[in-house]
Amino acid sequence: EVQLVESGGGLVQPGGSLRLSCAASGFTFDDYAIGWFRQTPGKEPEGVSCISSSDGRTYYGDSVKGRFTISSNNAKNAVYLQMNSLKPEDTAVYYCTAGLVCGLGFDESDYWGQGTQVTVSS
Repeated sequence: EVQLVESGGGLVQPGGSLRLSCAASGFTFDDYAIGWFRQTPGKEPEGVSCISSSDGRTYYGDSVKGRFTISSNNAKNAVYLQMNSLKPEDTAVYYCTAGLVCGLGFDESDYWGQGTQVTVSS
């Protein structure tokens, strides 16, 4: 059974940090790119970041460049999203996805996690 399980979300004050984790199982991790999307009510999912498991290349959305860092531990089939200098506009449900390459849309991914809520508020 394919599973992507996110964890690490929560409530944080503006300027704070959170680290999201995505644990993958049930598929060949090295064959996929793992991405993070986020979504707020009434809006389309926004691509946040992506990492290619095969070569480690990383990609970031413009709104998070310089603040978020994606990394992976292929031995653990896990991907992490370190989020620093968080802003209220980062508030969203964050989803982990797996697709053949980075740059795919949310609906074009092959697998999705259940999402984890991140709330940035004072």
